Amino acid sequence: MSNPTDKRRILVIDDSEAIHTDFRRILNPEQRRGRDDLDLLEEALFGPTPSRATAAAEPEFEVDSAFQGQEGLAKVTEALAAGRPYSLVFLDYRMPPGWNGAETLRRLREVAPALRVVLCSAYSDYSWAELLQEFGEHQTLRELRKPFNGQEVRQLALTLTTPSNNSSAAG
Repeated sequence: MSNPTDKRRILVIDDSEAIHTDFRRILNPEQRRGRDDLDLLEEALFGPTPSRATAAAEPEFEVDSAFQGQEGLAKVTEALAAGRPYSLVFLDYRMPPGWNGAETLRRLREVAPALRVVLCSAYSDYSWAELLQEFGEHQTLRELRKPFNGQEVRQLALTLTTPSNNSSAAG
């Protein structure tokens, strides 16, 4: 198992507890359930399943939670000060009663301009063109529609936290 400091750090900023649970299950599938006797017997008879073999080779994620934009900004600022910046933020568009996703993103860009952010929502409060016009560079900003596909979330996390694709989250 890798050292906890080697894990790719991800922050989920969303007002829904269920969304945080979903992200944890998707990004850390082995935490979802323990291996029981049937799993061990299956592995002994047939060898490791492709999903387990793949999971063993994939990086681990450290997933933190913030339930409002202000809390998310504080966590990003603290992480930078501690020298353990986040590699990626999944950010909800709508988080009443606090800042919405656009306002939170504006504040995040002030402290961590190169931080990769995936905006998540079932609603179209802003057009993608408007967001790109305001926040620029497509490399650091992506969009994910809810309800999201777990494989898509995991692939985004893997791709956007790859060190060669994520030169400096601290900016």
